[in-house]
Amino acid sequence: MITILGPTACGKTRLAVNVALHLGGEIISADSRQVFRGMDIGTGKDLTDYNVDGVEVPYHLVDIREPGYEYSVFEFQADFVNAYNDIVKRNKLPILCGGTGLYIEAVLRNYRLADVPQNNELRMELEQCSHQDLIERLEKYITLHNYTDTETRERLIRAIEIQEYQAENPNLHIEIPDIKHLVLGITFPRDLVMQRIQNRLQERLQNGMIDEIANLLKLGIKPERLIRYGLEYKYITLYLENSISYNEMFEKLNIAIRQFAKRQMTWYRRMERNGVNIHWIDGTLSDKKKLDEVCRLYADFVELH
Repeated sequence: MITILGPTACGKTRLAVNVALHLGGEIISADSRQVFRGMDIGTGKDLTDYNVDGVEVPYHLVDIREPGYEYSVFEFQADFVNAYNDIVKRNKLPILCGGTGLYIEAVLRNYRLADVPQNNELRMELEQCSHQDLIERLEKYITLHNYTDTETRERLIRAIEIQEYQAENPNLHIEIPDIKHLVLGITFPRDLVMQRIQNRLQERLQNGMIDEIANLLKLGIKPERLIRYGLEYKYITLYLENSISYNEMFEKLNIAIRQFAKRQMTWYRRMERNGVNIHWIDGTLSDKKKLDEVCRLYADFVELH
């Protein structure tokens, strides 16, 4: 399997589609928000990219849940395994593509996860704890790399619930197939990434992103649920709820996406320290040169394996 990762606005989908066309592949999305129907512009699905000169590149794990649904990493693992098995059964090359480091690492490093039921007794106990007490309890199980786990009491309590269930049921998890991985990352100079983020944000705002989120609210998705999806959904919802002005929304969102891109790179660097070999490709290269580089790396990879 080829995995293509990188920070937001780096052109992952475009490269993955070109690789799929050239090598006979199909794409599995590793994006925690693209699973939701109706969340298109804000999540950067770029579905038109999957069609090149009338040739449609198959993709998986996009538009598979309704917005507002609580989609878990465990469900992603299960959905990934189904998509992967379906692709290889048809002698196609799976290409995992996305920017959600947790999802990618859950596959590459075969995280042991389980479908964790709600524990009402434990939740009642945890509700009596302070926010800091909850953080310290979670830290007994895992090192906290992602601040979103501690952003709200609800997330903290759910994270503790999952960790304690897994500690009590160590053999319940999804079996990831034994996959030989070639992991590729797209990289740009930092100032260029920042500019690409701003340009893309302006383009999306001009092309209906606000209307998309307004429509989700009209469909009955609660504002607090959209805010929890973060980034575009958080700040545009706040704007639509008259909590911030348009200019505030743009500035806060632009900064938040930049910070998100930085956190993505931090996650990938940690993956490298933990043994994931990422081959970095210069994002400023032309599409053809990037494709040539991927094909060269893939040929070497196949020869070694």
